Amino acid sequence: MKVSAASKLCIFLFTSSCFLLLSSGLQFNSMPYDYSATIECVAEPRRAQYGGGIIVNPGFDDSINGWTVFGHGKIEERMSNDGNKFIVAGNRTQQLDSFSQKVQLNKGMIYIFSGWFQLSKGSDIVSAVFKINGSELVRGGHVIAKHGCWSLLKGGIVANFSSSAEILFESENSTVELWVDSVSLQPFTKEQWRSQQEKSIERVTHSNKTALEGAKVVINQTRPHFPFGCAMNHHILTNSDYQKWFVARFKYTTFTNEMKWYSTEKIQGQENYTIPDDMLKFAKENGIFVRGHNILWDSIKFQPHWVLSLSPNELREAVAKRMNFVVSRYEGQLIAWDVVNENVHFNFFEDKLGQNASGVYYSAAYHLDPNTNMFMNDYNTVVYSNDKAASPANYIKKLKQIQQFPGIDGISLAIGVQCHFASGQPNVAYMRSSLDLLAATGLPIWLTETSAAPHPNQAEYFEEILREGYSHPAVQGIIMFVGPKQAGFDSTLLTDENFKNTSIGDVVDKLIREWETGSHTAVADSKGVTDISLHHGDYDVTVTHPLTQYSKTLKLNVRKGFSPDTINVKMNA
Repeated sequence: MKVSAASKLCIFLFTSSCFLLLSSGLQFNSMPYDYSATIECVAEPRRAQYGGGIIVNPGFDDSINGWTVFGHGKIEERMSNDGNKFIVAGNRTQQLDSFSQKVQLNKGMIYIFSGWFQLSKGSDIVSAVFKINGSELVRGGHVIAKHGCWSLLKGGIVANFSSSAEILFESENSTVELWVDSVSLQPFTKEQWRSQQEKSIERVTHSNKTALEGAKVVINQTRPHFPFGCAMNHHILTNSDYQKWFVARFKYTTFTNEMKWYSTEKIQGQENYTIPDDMLKFAKENGIFVRGHNILWDSIKFQPHWVLSLSPNELREAVAKRMNFVVSRYEGQLIAWDVVNENVHFNFFEDKLGQNASGVYYSAAYHLDPNTNMFMNDYNTVVYSNDKAASPANYIKKLKQIQQFPGIDGISLAIGVQCHFASGQPNVAYMRSSLDLLAATGLPIWLTETSAAPHPNQAEYFEEILREGYSHPAVQGIIMFVGPKQAGFDSTLLTDENFKNTSIGDVVDKLIREWETGSHTAVADSKGVTDISLHHGDYDVTVTHPLTQYSKTLKLNVRKGFSPDTINVKMNA
């Protein structure tokens, strides 16, 4: 179920009154935005998405036809008590011992993968693997599979060249049987993919009223609502060109390093918040909202150097001081906190202070600043399919651990995915599938540190990443970790040393203009209906009667996930 990047406004006009009906733009079709699938285990798997796509015998209704043994062991078909047929790989001795099917991948196509998995005992990470070029293994997604219920694995791959590929499966524990059902691999062209991002096809019908044909409808956006921002660093305080450039474009930001512990307390006991204080002052003066980044960092590499020599009790005391001081200092002034940064990949505080360290500090931050969103924030989760450590399944596992900690009730917990993409074609299929799985938690998602490494097609690829994030219904904001050359950015540059746009800067400016809806004028048809696609924001909607010229202006608020609403406004006949 998809809520598009632009929501459809349907206006029904009648001689006695004007009914303004907002549609949430829900899409029900065969395209790959279905994130309604549960992240929990289910007793029986669902049918294969897209009828299996290009997979032969996806539901194993025809025994194991189309599937062969990969590696060692044996494969067989089994049937559940409810009559469901599935395939089993047994007698395994290696992680990749499973079953496989050959498919043809075509250059430029985007492939969405899904399948339901179960183990004969215990639980383990299971991966979908694409074997290409005879030996190269590309992991297309992961899931934590369990015994006793079926878990959904979603992922995908973007084909950089045409070739045959073999789909197989990997379980780290080679002593268990691997069970699979409802396997699907569905290809999409880039045009189909882009169309899915842009379309909002749900329409609302009306009958049994006298239409107000010819009524004029004028819509003006007064404020955009989707947070699309850019990182900011300390150069903003001394560079007037940087200030002008930033203020002209962005209303949301994250300080790159200036608020971090290693920046504010380089020497134990000598805290200095002058730079982040001044940056926050500049942001406030220019109506810019700031994400707090970060309170703590779970990597041993990014601690203040003096922290590494502390005993557990000394560390606990130092962290409590840091937590209390920085959160209290900026209480109510920030829109978010990255509380324990990168705690899916790393566990410095857990190793030193116990496995519930993250829960302790999320609870502490929440009680110090209860009205601010508290984020997890990690890298590779929606970017790099070969990083099992930060897979959506492991991210959600850590998230649940935090949610179960006492004292968390009422916290505004949120999901941050950093989105630093390496050079080359971004795997938007894996990105979308991963966002779908994270979205099933019901929590808001932000792309918190979006960038793309240098490449001849860097601007094109960066646009693909930004559009994918913007169009996903669960993504509530995007912050880019990019900027101008004069501010020291050197990877994803928006301007050169003279603040002249790069090709990537042109992309960003284009999207800013596109995502600000601007003004629309429309005339009601013979049924008294006009359809207009709106991006998220505040609007003034003025409806003018075609005969009397009587007009009425409504205030309209369009946000992601808004519920359909009806507003009645009396019009002169």
